[in-house]
Amino acid sequence: MKILVTGAAGFIGSNLVKAIFRQMPDAEVVGLDNMNDYYDVRLKEERLADLEGYAGFEFVRGNIADKALIDRVFAEYQPEIVVNLAAQAGVRYSITNPDAYIEANLIGFYNILEACRHSYEKYEGGVRHLVYASSSSVYGSNKKVPYSTDDKVDNPVSLYAATKKSNELMAHAYSKLYNIPSTGLRFFTVYGPAGRPDMAYFGFTNKLVRGEKIQIFNYGNCRRDFTYVDDIVEGVFRVMLKAPERQVGEDGLPVPPYAVYNIGNSNPENLLEFVDILQQELVRAGVLPSDYDFEAHKELVPMQPGDVPVTFADTSALERDFGFKPSTSLRDGLRAFAEWYAGYYGYKDGVKLI
Repeated sequence: MKILVTGAAGFIGSNLVKAIFRQMPDAEVVGLDNMNDYYDVRLKEERLADLEGYAGFEFVRGNIADKALIDRVFAEYQPEIVVNLAAQAGVRYSITNPDAYIEANLIGFYNILEACRHSYEKYEGGVRHLVYASSSSVYGSNKKVPYSTDDKVDNPVSLYAATKKSNELMAHAYSKLYNIPSTGLRFFTVYGPAGRPDMAYFGFTNKLVRGEKIQIFNYGNCRRDFTYVDDIVEGVFRVMLKAPERQVGEDGLPVPPYAVYNIGNSNPENLLEFVDILQQELVRAGVLPSDYDFEAHKELVPMQPGDVPVTFADTSALERDFGFKPSTSLRDGLRAFAEWYAGYYGYKDGVKLI
């Protein structure tokens, strides 16, 4: 099977590629990534170095907003499954750097859709399934919880959320017009080892080891559906192998072979509880000393623009169609992160050794 994974050097993308080879050793995987410096490129380079040990893996460095490049990749590798994880992420960054979101999340995604569309003319079978990353951010400040994919999501509170909702609309149109089987996945606050440094758990840890204060938004009254990366990857893997069925409607035109699912832990955690577990695991892993004064390093602040007070995934459709529900506890997930952090950055007994 030939699989294209965009964003392959990213947090979710790199873990997905590993999972594919664990379960499908004979797969051919093309990874595409522009290796931008939105966060520490060394993390991306080390993830990529891990992937290059797989015989069936080939890496292409480039930007999905480069239409000519995307066309060449599809023509050369003829992917059967496309998993589009390349995107500009982050709610707050979208407020100060909107151009990056238009380029990657709209123009880039359009290029992927066009390449899928023309794949049916250019090679036998074409793209059998397009899977792409959406986000829990599309739910905005919906009052109804848990969030269901049946909910109306027409009121985004950030440009990032607006681009992700746009992806779902664009994919639906292309599924209808060109019979492209596509599935959007709304991820809920993904975390874990070697994750994104702009995420709260990673940023908090960086500040605590430097002795700086961490800011807890909405005075600690935020709740997040934290989802461990292995659970996200297992969900993506199962979904990519089972495309929505192509059908013809009463009008003789395709019924869009289109679906959207939530992938979340379905167990929102209060941010103060999250920080408490994080500090315990950082002490346990030796990142912080046992006598660390956490109260002196916490600051409760108002809500940030673009943020929402709660995220909570209804995963009943995912369970029904794929027999899978994320289940990793926050304690286990943060323990894995803290142990990775201690090893990667060289901490022992609260002292940095390297």
